[in-house]
Amino acid sequence: MATAGLTGILLVGGASRRFGSPKALAEFDGELLAERAWRTLGEACEHRLAVGKVADELPLPFELVDDASDVRAPLAGLVAGLRAAPSDVCVALPVDVPLIRAEELRQLGLGCRAVAVPPNGPLPGAYHRSVLPLLEHRLATGELSLRDALVELEVSVVELDAEGLANVNLREELEELRVRGRRRQRG
Repeated sequence: MATAGLTGILLVGGASRRFGSPKALAEFDGELLAERAWRTLGEACEHRLAVGKVADELPLPFELVDDASDVRAPLAGLVAGLRAAPSDVCVALPVDVPLIRAEELRQLGLGCRAVAVPPNGPLPGAYHRSVLPLLEHRLATGELSLRDALVELEVSVVELDAEGLANVNLREELEELRVRGRRRQRG
């Protein structure tokens, strides 16, 4: 059941250099990674939007909000998503975390005062619109590390299952996650 007043931001604009092609278009259990993340956000959030580079012309089954930046960093997508979101609290999810569950995204949203993240870092994470000025400043000055930005913010750490937080950077990791994902579904 989607959490009222929560917006999901799907981050689609990564460079995917190590992966070799856009991760958003990679298949995982019969779905594109982008479709899977979009579906999971829909299960967790009342509203959702996808942010990326419209100029990339990725054939996705949903509209993209253009991040209006030459920068390829999660920070650019998060800033654009927070600007466009209809809610004060947003859960940001990159396309390359295919085992995350809707319940875990809801936990992040419920744990958010300014920022709520799992122990391993800034994404996936929940961000309150009040952090937007700091994130905009960091983007404008080229300080692109979202992890470094957390040092300047009030952060709540939400314990989530580490298995669900695994992300894909290489094609081999995608195959490993397929096996782990089947185990996670059974257990």
